[in-house]
Amino acid sequence: MNFKKDTMNVLTLNAGSSSLKFKLLRMSDGESVLAHGQVDRWGTPQAAMRVEVTQRAAVTTSVAADSVAGAVEHAIGACRPLGIDAVGHRIVHGGSRFEAPARISDEVMAAIRQVTELAPLQNGPGLLCIETQRRLLPEAHAVAVFDTAFHRTIPDVAATYAIPVDVAQKHGLRRYGFHGTSHRYVSQKLLEVMGRPAAGTRLITCHLGNGASVCAILDGKSIDTSMGMTPLEGLVMGTRCGDIDPGLLMYLMRTERMSVPDLDELLNRHSGLLGLSGKSSDVRELTALAADDPRAELALAIFAYRVRKYIGAYAAALGGLDAVAFAGGIGEHSADMRRRICNGLEFLGAEIDPARNAAASGDTSCRVGPDSSRVQVWVIPTDEELQIARDVRELLPRTV
Repeated sequence: MNFKKDTMNVLTLNAGSSSLKFKLLRMSDGESVLAHGQVDRWGTPQAAMRVEVTQRAAVTTSVAADSVAGAVEHAIGACRPLGIDAVGHRIVHGGSRFEAPARISDEVMAAIRQVTELAPLQNGPGLLCIETQRRLLPEAHAVAVFDTAFHRTIPDVAATYAIPVDVAQKHGLRRYGFHGTSHRYVSQKLLEVMGRPAAGTRLITCHLGNGASVCAILDGKSIDTSMGMTPLEGLVMGTRCGDIDPGLLMYLMRTERMSVPDLDELLNRHSGLLGLSGKSSDVRELTALAADDPRAELALAIFAYRVRKYIGAYAAALGGLDAVAFAGGIGEHSADMRRRICNGLEFLGAEIDPARNAAASGDTSCRVGPDSSRVQVWVIPTDEELQIARDVRELLPRTV
């Protein structure tokens, strides 16, 4: 297959547990979005696809998407008329093997399957995306972009669990980190808007959504991040518990006779904001309830406290701090949560300007701290799909 010398249309597929985000980008001397959309709630009667094509009104339609494969079929069908040269797949867990994007082959897929148990909610749908795309678009070059790759630079002192070395080495038990595609994009954009070089700049990026993580970045490289061997470690999330005493798990196994699948269900799907509030995993809904619901207020306070604690810890790990960036659905759109998190960080020099914070829409990069703040505080909308397309363009030669 021959690409045009300077132009490549890249379709990015980003699968979650019940939705698929997709974007078709024309990658040339510039970068432009040809189409983007999302298939929501596959496997339910409410499954719907929203597609927006450049110079055409957005359209939302009900679709018969009863699976990942069905969602991918609709996404490819919407983008195929515009031309698809290559496909970039977001894969959450690459284990210790994948330190950079990889051309997809049977061998690469087998290696991804080997670590799927470490991120079943994410890697499983990602593999199904690849299988469906290879069936429907066998002529397109396919690339896997791994969330763990950006964190390959984390030093051993931050990546190693304090368990017997032989056990850790036998099973590959170490901290890998996730959301790397987002943290990489946000950190690069933050350096751009600050007008700073990567060398010598100390950044903390906060990807806050239903899944959430914080990353410490020095000289443009990840040196620590809150997620660990799996996406369960770290911050309080929508339905995930984050950091927890391992002894608590053994206690539940003894007293409640809970099995490994029981604990998996409890910690991944029924904990976090949902478990704390008893009502919702959505920060918007909890914020509306907080004034009259003590459990909703406590859930929000714990979420903010955990993020603030990690920011403080990573400022110490970095030996100082130049800027903090908020990204993800919560980080970009919840002024209240940004205020909660930064309240108490003034000693670090990280301050929030109430008017700027309230005005931030999440649509564009903007500074939400005062100009006098020693540590700059920003909202940087993430664009994982654009970063994936850039990685695909960089990996594939201009002619194949």
